[in-house]
Amino acid sequence: MRSIDLSQYLNGLSSYTELRFHENSNNDIMILNGNVVSNTKSVQGGVSARVFKNGMWGFSSSSDGTSEAISQVLKLAQNNADFLGGKSQSQDKKLEKSSGKFTKEFYTKKKKWSQKERIDFLQEVDTYITKTYPQLSSRALGFSCIDFSKQLATSNNSNGQTFLPRSHFRLNLTIEKEGKSFSLADTKGGLGEIEDVFSEPKDLFSMIDDLFHHLEKKKEGVLAKGGVHDVVLGHSITGILAHEAVGHTVEADLVLGGSVAGELLNQTVASPLVSMTDFAHSAFGEVCHVPVYIDDEGTPSQDAELIKNGQLKTFMHNRESAAHFGHKALGNARAFNYFDEPLIRMRNTAILPGQSELKDMISSVESGYYFTHTSNGQADSTGEFMFGVPMGYEIKNGQLGQAVIDTTISGVAFEMLKTVDAVGNDFKWMSSGFCGKKQRMSVSFGGPSIKCKINVGGQ
Repeated sequence: MRSIDLSQYLNGLSSYTELRFHENSNNDIMILNGNVVSNTKSVQGGVSARVFKNGMWGFSSSSDGTSEAISQVLKLAQNNADFLGGKSQSQDKKLEKSSGKFTKEFYTKKKKWSQKERIDFLQEVDTYITKTYPQLSSRALGFSCIDFSKQLATSNNSNGQTFLPRSHFRLNLTIEKEGKSFSLADTKGGLGEIEDVFSEPKDLFSMIDDLFHHLEKKKEGVLAKGGVHDVVLGHSITGILAHEAVGHTVEADLVLGGSVAGELLNQTVASPLVSMTDFAHSAFGEVCHVPVYIDDEGTPSQDAELIKNGQLKTFMHNRESAAHFGHKALGNARAFNYFDEPLIRMRNTAILPGQSELKDMISSVESGYYFTHTSNGQADSTGEFMFGVPMGYEIKNGQLGQAVIDTTISGVAFEMLKTVDAVGNDFKWMSSGFCGKKQRMSVSFGGPSIKCKINVGGQ
């Protein structure tokens, strides 16, 4: 993406204004049973402007990044703000005023792979799968890469320039038994261009072996018994619970819309063993998978400590909601595309690791389940959730038993979290998904294994 000095367009403006130049580049390759069925590249970019006047926002965007187009976008955004602001009954609305400047670009320093080299890499992985596990009935694997390039300038002297690439390998294996199909999927990857995230095909072999091992167990699995059980949730499930069932309830726009968390600030919402943070860009001494150094409103990003020792401590904000609540904005306003307005979004949301060993948590369960993988799921602003669980195991007398065929877990997040009596030290991030709140958004979430009581779907 070409560099543009956006600040030159903001001189002399009377209203608070944001100007953003934004480009997304996508590359997706999929191989199904040895055949390349998808090989796509796309680039989408443009410029947008937002103007705040009398408590209302005016917005405009264009795919044309010329100087004339930028000036026109600013003019249209100002006209929209004048029109809406002139009819506003909310002229007392204010904005939190923090500002900052930041440049961070994660370009690879290695030789760039050609499209052929990417496909050759995947075909070598596919060859390993077919030779090692010929009993599979179907296999799908591929690369999913997206690069986010952004430049931002605001009338209160914030400036940001970022290049944040994300690369993932995706795998789905299927096996059959007596006419029934059993499938499992997994992903690997994170922050960086593909050359930095992946080195050699053999680096993925252990992931494939592990997934096939679980799939073989699942093929011989049994149905879960419905009801509330003592359960150990693996880190991937803990992470999605943190994002979907808790994180969304503490986004300030949803709080203002009636989220259950609105009445719970500074109250106990979880076991004292549970702490949860939305990390801005770094955690545990490393850069996060979705680092946000300055958000799309020009706010310098900081960690949002959401739950500390079981108590709800804050919400996630944009400039407007932070001013409304009297809180500090910490950089949670983000837009997925150039034609999207920034919304309050999570970044890297996680339940923090504890002290317990996974084996000890399992051994403490007399009768229950250990769930290892999650699939689709949903939650709402009441904190109620339901997630698909495609892989897990029975626990009997503190020992793992038979695998469990696809089931579900459900409950109310702030009630379920109060039952947590052990938090593992086996923390792991998940970063391949997108959050779908009104517009797509790249996020990561993570957590350790936890032991709790939860409702399990089944017989």
